[in-house]
Amino acid sequence: MTHFPQPHPSRRAARVQLGDSVLAAIRLEDGRRTKANLKTISATGGLLRLAQSLTQGDFVEVAFQTQAGPVHGMAEVLSPMHKTNDGVLQAFRFVAIEDDDHRRLRTSLDHVSDRHLLGIKSKTFSIY
Repeated sequence: MTHFPQPHPSRRAARVQLGDSVLAAIRLEDGRRTKANLKTISATGGLLRLAQSLTQGDFVEVAFQTQAGPVHGMAEVLSPMHKTNDGVLQAFRFVAIEDDDHRRLRTSLDHVSDRHLLGIKSKTFSIY
């Protein structure tokens, strides 16, 4: 069954800052593929560092590895945030994600949140 993430109208989903440690594979609507670094992730979307910006409003497939296993979902590309020396930061929001993928994503996010709440800071993850 497919999960359709819905943002809470008055509260943002907790975000986990990843640095540049997680590689994401992106497949565009026309079948082309590109790679990105996943900078931030939440249950509803994330932020990518790409070599070149994608077109706002496009639908893409996003895949990346978590501590709980691979996550693969359909996402809508949001507007590019800003250019950096090594690419562009661009947000996306999940529009559809299979239940198993959603469970793995939530498990990974919960794991990082639990570690943060216990006062254990990972060099790879931080939550805000």
